[in-house]
Amino acid sequence: MREFQDTEVALSRIRQKPMNINSNAPVVATLEITIDADIQAVWEVLTQIDRWPEWNTEIPRAHIAGPLAMNTVFHWETAGLAIASTIGELIPGQRIGWSGDSGGILGIHVWTLWRTPDGTRVRTEESWEGKLPGPIEAVQAALDASLVRWLAALKIRAEAVAT
Repeated sequence: MREFQDTEVALSRIRQKPMNINSNAPVVATLEITIDADIQAVWEVLTQIDRWPEWNTEIPRAHIAGPLAMNTVFHWETAGLAIASTIGELIPGQRIGWSGDSGGILGIHVWTLWRTPDGTRVRTEESWEGKLPGPIEAVQAALDASLVRWLAALKIRAEAVAT
């Protein structure tokens, strides 16, 4: 019985109800890419937060303050913004989601991975609301472009690691 309870406690640390972006936020982006790599390789690249600056030039600094687990906070920078994000969903090898506030902007970011005959399909979804730094159209274009670059960089790194 004790072993079962320990397993349930461990699972409660990594699982929670699915985290979703705010689809009604003024800025919302959803993009997908196929990566020619095993899902585990893609997952490891994506979730080694301290190593993001090695492969994503838009992130000059990233540091996770503990293990990859529910409610763990990580600090990072992108587009000149310092962000403290909290992991709100974690299903190893499948989904990770986090939220954070920077400069009055609340961002929610969710990543989903699944196997395909061609490798791993990755979907990234993000919403921004609050004090946006400019006109919605410009902010939307900036988020879209940033996620395109992030997915491209993830693809390059994961495919390099997988070979």
